[in-house]
Amino acid sequence: NTYIYPPEPSMRIIGDIIEYTAKNMPKFNSISISGYHMQEAGANQALELAFTLADGKEYVKTAIAKGMDVDDFAGRLSFFWAIGMNFYLEVAKMRAARLLWCRIMKGFNAKKPKSLMLRTHCQTSGWSLTEQDPYNNVVRTTIEAMAAVFGGTQSLHTNSFDEAIALPTEFSSRIARNTQLIIQEETHITNVIDPWAGSYMMEKLTQDMADAAWAIIEEVEGMGGMTKAVDSGWAKLKIEAAAAQKQARIDSGKDVIVGVNKYKLAKEDLIEARDIDNVAVRDGQIARLQVIKQKRDTAQVKQALAAIEVAAESGTGNLLDLSIKAVRERATVGEISDAMEKAFGRHRADTQKVTGVYAAAYDSAEGWDQLKKEIADFATAQGRRPRVMISKLGQDGHDRGAKVVATAFADLGFDVDMGPLFQTPEECARQAIENDVHAVGVSTLAAGHKTLVPAIIAELKKQGADDIVVFVGGVIPRQDYDMLYEAGVKGIYGPGTPIPASAKDVLEQIKMALKA
Repeated sequence: NTYIYPPEPSMRIIGDIIEYTAKNMPKFNSISISGYHMQEAGANQALELAFTLADGKEYVKTAIAKGMDVDDFAGRLSFFWAIGMNFYLEVAKMRAARLLWCRIMKGFNAKKPKSLMLRTHCQTSGWSLTEQDPYNNVVRTTIEAMAAVFGGTQSLHTNSFDEAIALPTEFSSRIARNTQLIIQEETHITNVIDPWAGSYMMEKLTQDMADAAWAIIEEVEGMGGMTKAVDSGWAKLKIEAAAAQKQARIDSGKDVIVGVNKYKLAKEDLIEARDIDNVAVRDGQIARLQVIKQKRDTAQVKQALAAIEVAAESGTGNLLDLSIKAVRERATVGEISDAMEKAFGRHRADTQKVTGVYAAAYDSAEGWDQLKKEIADFATAQGRRPRVMISKLGQDGHDRGAKVVATAFADLGFDVDMGPLFQTPEECARQAIENDVHAVGVSTLAAGHKTLVPAIIAELKKQGADDIVVFVGGVIPRQDYDMLYEAGVKGIYGPGTPIPASAKDVLEQIKMALKA
């Protein structure tokens, strides 16, 4: 969900970036072809591998279509993987990736050895971090970092242990940094290239991973390539189905998460969490932009932005070249983005949900049928099913949790509406009222809860709908809970909360609101 424009014009931008950097910045890594956000959204290792390589293939096709020779740019393409807690599969994924990328590039008649190489950055998983017993996350990050190193990463980002609670502190960041420094400097692990080579288990796993990913890549090619697969919504639904299945396995106890669904602490101690004043950050940025705009030549900026708009509309010129010229005139990133949006429009992801996947993986667990009955009884008594809207407010594009909650609630018998990404509180309130929902669930993972959640409550009240229950899920420090409850929030569900437990609580809150 880091997109702005639809897939086709986005590919135009990528082609222009590759063309410009190959000509003017030959030692610059033009594109980081990322699978990280896919695994964080729920993709398993095979899906992440396949979709990322299919993206890379599409980028190469786009550059060649601009008249470029593959060997002039392929050596500067780089990749970016997520590394989760399935240790062996992550090592196998990275080994399979090099094998398959070489096969793909030979298909483009690449000749230089560097064009056949897959160079990659890795980042340990953010999704695997837990709010409960958070010091366990130091161990998780270490294991994931070792998998990345054994898999042959060129560079590494290690997450901080407190990122399921808030943005990292200086203390937690230092531990994260030192985790990889210790692996690099003390263990001698980095002295050996591909240390798992020759292991029967790892070689078999690598081949199985390569075969599974290649089958998905061929399926994507059959649709006309990754641009078409993304545009149709198919790729997103595949990822969301995998996410729902994984969450159901955790919530039902089939997959163990230490400190969350097994070996839980009797009492959780508060840890120091970083506090961000969102209003001050926003006001400070606006003030800096105003200073820049006062000092620049407005006519020159307008001319540079007009050139971008014309190029985007006509298909001529190089958009990166024109953007650099606009930046030198002190145009802002927002203004440059807006100039292209006038021609390209904005991509709106399909909000359709996967159905039945969560229930299939969970429904043998205790309490599922009883909760379904309670929801059915509510529908009988009220003449309609409990209706909730799951929303993402502000600039937070992390929607794995929101989509999984929507899927699970629907499988239980709720009527569920999904708000589009990047809604304002006003838009969210309007949609909730128009759809006549009983409750709005706000998913927040980007530290915006202290401003956006009170704003949606105030907006519902302003529009005469303060009977709508508001509940919140995501990354929220416990020290902020009281402030949110005082603002009018009826339920807060942090990472690790079993979805049926949150659904039961939301149902009870809706019943109480109706009685009131």
